[in-house]
Amino acid sequence: MSKKTKISLVLGSGAARGLTHIGVIRCLTDHNYEIKYISGSSIGALVGGIYAAGELDVYVEWVKALKRRNIIRLLDISFTRKSIFKGERIIEVLKEIIKDRTIEELPIGFTAVATDILEQKEVWLAEGSLFQAIRASIAVPMIFSPVQYSDRLLADGGIINPVPIAPTLNNDTELTVAVALNGPPEIFEIESKVSVDEEDIQPKNKYQLGIEKLVDGMMPKGEIKESKQDIGIINLMTQSMDTMQSSLARFKLAANRPDIMIEIPRNLCGWLDFDRAEELIEFGYARTEETLKHYDQISQRRK
Repeated sequence: MSKKTKISLVLGSGAARGLTHIGVIRCLTDHNYEIKYISGSSIGALVGGIYAAGELDVYVEWVKALKRRNIIRLLDISFTRKSIFKGERIIEVLKEIIKDRTIEELPIGFTAVATDILEQKEVWLAEGSLFQAIRASIAVPMIFSPVQYSDRLLADGGIINPVPIAPTLNNDTELTVAVALNGPPEIFEIESKVSVDEEDIQPKNKYQLGIEKLVDGMMPKGEIKESKQDIGIINLMTQSMDTMQSSLARFKLAANRPDIMIEIPRNLCGWLDFDRAEELIEFGYARTEETLKHYDQISQRRK
């Protein structure tokens, strides 16, 4: 077997689109790339951290089994003015299936990127509790509560660096591969493999219905149909985040261009479409294969 190419992997932010990161990782390892270091923002930190811990298969088995009702149950309403959801329940569930550990003991180098809200700067979390770092990095403003981390108030890393290449710049690897989840929209059809669970159609109480109404606004299927004047507050928030992160990603990538860039279209799925794991993982795998083929063709021409 030929010698493996050692790479640094950068995983961007983008909510449920980040499930494509799983397909990216699987494709890279299948094509003789050895991931030696990972940096990630938001969902990129979650998937990257779990992979660095050697627990990706456990996470994939869990996330593939998620139904819409499971996602709703993972959302713990926050009765404060800081956010809609607390964001603690999802971390507690992950800790039950994947044991927490310190970042220093991971077999693969890892940095989760978060944003210091008060200081308005990027924070690199490369030591301490893995899940505490992930929790800080996924704290999407107004969606999940910010995290008190030592003397800092931390929120989603994608606020300030949606494709965090900088933490990998001094790594002793041969290539840097980055995955941006805010690529240009595309026209495509993904055959949905989501099945309707019998429990999904059972009568619900007012609390469940209230949660579902919130989630409906965060899980649009396909393109948003509302008029520009009336897209709803949740869609407005998520679309605003996507717009901001697309602009920031272009700026950051202009300063630090990776060797291989994998782009996932921003209209691939809704923010909370975690019940579409299987098809999103497959999309990530296929898009990575296409990108690697293109990279190999360019490399051959340069020789």
